[in-house]
Amino acid sequence: MHDSWTTDDMPGQEGRLAVVTGANSGIGYVTARELARAGAEVVVTGRDAARARDAAERLAGEVTGARVRPDLLDLADLASVTGFAHRMEHGGRPVDLLVNNAGVMAVPRRRTTRDGLELTVGINHLGHFALTGRLLPLLLRAPAPRVVTVGSAMARRPSADLSDLQSTRRYRPMAAYAKSKLAVVLFALELQRRADAAGARLTSVVVHPGVSRTGLQRHLARPVRALGRLTLDRVVGQGVEQAALPSLYAATAGDVVPGGFYGPTGRFEARGAPGPVELPAPAGDATLAHSLWDISETLTRVRYRWPAPPP
Repeated sequence: MHDSWTTDDMPGQEGRLAVVTGANSGIGYVTARELARAGAEVVVTGRDAARARDAAERLAGEVTGARVRPDLLDLADLASVTGFAHRMEHGGRPVDLLVNNAGVMAVPRRRTTRDGLELTVGINHLGHFALTGRLLPLLLRAPAPRVVTVGSAMARRPSADLSDLQSTRRYRPMAAYAKSKLAVVLFALELQRRADAAGARLTSVVVHPGVSRTGLQRHLARPVRALGRLTLDRVVGQGVEQAALPSLYAATAGDVVPGGFYGPTGRFEARGAPGPVELPAPAGDATLAHSLWDISETLTRVRYRWPAPPP
């Protein structure tokens, strides 16, 4: 546990290339900004090109000498994921850090992505699964690549049941969110297992930001959002500056453990300095993780290509 870890404790990130999804606003924007402040070159992605461009310009205005560029990436469209990966490959730079941050929560009615996948799990898990797989060759060319995937403490909820991954039998907004975040945790841990089996130097970790008012709450009813403004910021949770610390810690700290889970270490993990936190109970089920991986490959049509393991 790090009682006072802040962005001042981040090691220099000069020479590293970072990709941050959902960096238009909120936790993603703070994550991208602080990585740039530490010296990384940052690709600010968003599903709206104009908003990604505006975010990159705003970031460059806040951080003197920032090396940042916007790019279009719609995780609800697998063709957009492929297109983004092709542009990154054309650039030729290894990717040192991928922060899978973008997400949606509490979508009132069941909706689908352009590929017919349930929207919440489609963006939060399957879009990031496809993106990580598409970028894997560039990640493996980096000397010490990291993949940080943003989960949620909601992954511990009993409603996080993956037997109906796409909520075809019954759709409940927060249950869909919980199961998508359990899928995220299982993905991050299985990614580490597969990297280890292939002898790859990749580090995969999962984080949760605690309780914070961000753009994720936009689908909630107006009275609930109003209550959130009073309670999340002032009583229970923390602002986005602090909520980004687990992602930044996992992305940069030297003592991060591959396959670890990091979040706020204060009361109820709602706020506080970042550090190791307890994994959801199903996260230890390697059989479940393997099954989810197979399903994710089928749904996204993305297969991870690992180098041959050492003899």
